[in-house]
Amino acid sequence: MNRPFRRIIVSSVVILIGLIALGAVPRVRQSAALHRAAANPQILTVAVMTPSRAASAADFTLPGNIQAIQDVPIFARVDGYLKRRYVDIGDRVQQGQVLAEIDTPELDQQVAQARAALAQAQAALAQAQSALQQARATLQHNQATMRFNAITLTRWQQLKAKELVAQQDVDNFQAAADGSRADVAAAQANIDALTASTNAAQANVVAAEANLHRLTDLQSYQTLRAPFTGIVTVRNVDEGSLISAGRATNAMPAFRVAQIDDLRIFVNVPQTFVPSITPGLPTDTVVRELPNRVFKARVVSTAESLDPASRTLLTEIRMKNDGGVLRPGMYADVKFHVMRTDRPLLLPASAVIIRSGPPVVAAVAPDGVVHLKPVQLGRDLGSSLEITDGVGDHDAVIVAPPDDVQDGEHVRATPSGSSAVAQANSTNGF
Repeated sequence: MNRPFRRIIVSSVVILIGLIALGAVPRVRQSAALHRAAANPQILTVAVMTPSRAASAADFTLPGNIQAIQDVPIFARVDGYLKRRYVDIGDRVQQGQVLAEIDTPELDQQVAQARAALAQAQAALAQAQSALQQARATLQHNQATMRFNAITLTRWQQLKAKELVAQQDVDNFQAAADGSRADVAAAQANIDALTASTNAAQANVVAAEANLHRLTDLQSYQTLRAPFTGIVTVRNVDEGSLISAGRATNAMPAFRVAQIDDLRIFVNVPQTFVPSITPGLPTDTVVRELPNRVFKARVVSTAESLDPASRTLLTEIRMKNDGGVLRPGMYADVKFHVMRTDRPLLLPASAVIIRSGPPVVAAVAPDGVVHLKPVQLGRDLGSSLEITDGVGDHDAVIVAPPDDVQDGEHVRATPSGSSAVAQANSTNGF
């Protein structure tokens, strides 16, 4: 092996040893640092605070849609053609005012047929009553004949007992008496049959009268009238339009009338404020398009049951439409003013840890051990949150816990002044 080649080998070995040293030294230093940290552990110092109580008076704002106090579609009850229309959208109408008239030739023909059927039924009833009256007269005649024949038979039987007449004569009168009794029985049976026929004819008259009344009542719906005082919001027909009765499939209302002098709003109140919502509670309603107007309203009723999905209470609010400036369908904000007897606790928003599962807070025990407590949140006030359950007034909560804080970890707690900030936000709405 020549000398230059040995020099190359020696240089390569030296470079390789240098590279190994450069990679191993940092790892050795890091391992030594970890051993020193384990021998002398550092305790994390955290700022803690106790929750503060929110104020008794609380204002909160909820969104809602303005609705008319009454808003109903006006359907036709009869088939026909629109003969005349008197109103259009935007027109104000009074209760009972005529909106339109419908021409109903088919219904008019049905009424004429019903009148004829009624007349025919009445004629049949009169005929049945006349026949019944004749049958009753025949029965009276047969009964008189039967009585006469019975008396005559008795007389001839007495004479035969004295042997003053022949037996043949007695037998003749006996046959006459038996025949008269049979005539009476037949006349009575005829009366019963005619009575049933008369009752049937009477029932036919009643049915014909009911059918005629039904059709004439339908004729009264040839005129569409406003059910209450309000404003026409929808008009779907013009003169000459084919009108279908409301019972028809896919039938459209001819008009829609809304009463807007009084309005109502339905809002969903969170469970936190449900105990404070009672009928008569005053509210302020604001529409963003009318920034300088505040409309006074009040709670009139609630559903008395919370929606299990949203945990909210459906609440109805009513108000006067002063000046008629509000319109059904407008978006509005309803501000409630309530007094809470069970005031929730307040914590800075930074104190709540959001991970998988329910939100938690890191509470520090007197011995410095961290306990992660699940909490139930109330309103979000921005920089602070309402806590309705999970912590107490005297719990020391870490104001800004590290992301990797763990249950059972030891920390050093120092007081924080954040509670004043949370208290300052207690009256903010959302």
